[in-house]
Amino acid sequence: MVVVMKPEASQAEIDHVIKRAASMGAQTQPITGESHTVIALVGDLTQVQRATFDAMAGVQKTVRIQDPYKLASRTTNPEGTVIDVNGIRFGGEQVVVMAGPCSVESREQIIQTAVAVKEAGASVLRGGAFKPRTSPYSFQGLGEEGLKYLAEAREVTGLPVISEVMTVETIDLVAEYVDILQIGARNMQNYALLQAVGKTRRPVMLKRGLSGEINELLMCAEYILSNGNMQVMLCERGIRTYETATRNTFDLNAVPVLKRSSHLPVVADPAHGTGDWELVPPMSLAAVAAGADALILEVHPDPESALSDGDQSLKPERFADLMRSLRRVAAAVGRSIATPKESDDSAGMAGNKNRSTEETSKSAVLA
Repeated sequence: MVVVMKPEASQAEIDHVIKRAASMGAQTQPITGESHTVIALVGDLTQVQRATFDAMAGVQKTVRIQDPYKLASRTTNPEGTVIDVNGIRFGGEQVVVMAGPCSVESREQIIQTAVAVKEAGASVLRGGAFKPRTSPYSFQGLGEEGLKYLAEAREVTGLPVISEVMTVETIDLVAEYVDILQIGARNMQNYALLQAVGKTRRPVMLKRGLSGEINELLMCAEYILSNGNMQVMLCERGIRTYETATRNTFDLNAVPVLKRSSHLPVVADPAHGTGDWELVPPMSLAAVAAGADALILEVHPDPESALSDGDQSLKPERFADLMRSLRRVAAAVGRSIATPKESDDSAGMAGNKNRSTEETSKSAVLA
């Protein structure tokens, strides 16, 4: 059930509804939209009566949620959730482009790539410091060293950073350096990890599992939301089917289905969805046309020598060409591409402490 407050409802009236719901044994989660505050009631609602809340001051209406995913359902927030990450808004009118290498391979590589993707118009930097790989003998990432390089690249460019967290034990470490926590496809149903990131209050991008149904993705998002973190994005990254022409089957249907079913921002990952850099541009354009709120793309200065996912990585010049096309498609569907923010020294986090901005910028130029 959700209790929709009137636009003019006072904080005291909102608090009164929350207190009354708690007295009936319900768990509550306030969701603040552009014009309304909605209070989601979850848990055991057998003692909860809609008429009780309909009669309370400041309440506009109550609505029963039929979906099994209560907090992720669009009924909870028909306006749609907007997540602000250092001034970059996911879920609004603008489409956010996140770009960078699959893996952080060296300091020079990530800073060079960060500068290139920002110049082309990307507004978030992606890069893996911990890499789950099919083979235990493949490159597993640089770990904390890679996180430090990402934080340094953020200091140089001002781009917020997204990187994957793989275990409950490393959440605090990763959150110390990055702005958005990524839950990879292999961990979509790692419920302990989902519950733990739900307690961080750090934005989370949750990727659909290799064989995960859309309803399963939404129920996994519910684990994060029910632990208090409402800053969740849903990522379609391709699923495993019988088709072998591409690495995965990029389920473009998932974008409008998720937009219809949930208020959470939807991200498209055509790199993993196809596994082929030549297919990334057309599927990126299609995803924006289908309503995606963000794209996450792989860009590498030398894909042929990449330690992971070189086949699906764009060279910087090809990425720049794609960004020009994305702007045209976004305009055609009444949207625009988010622009990167300028570098702000105050946005730096731990990992930047031992290097001044002047030193970092000079090193980036030399790289």
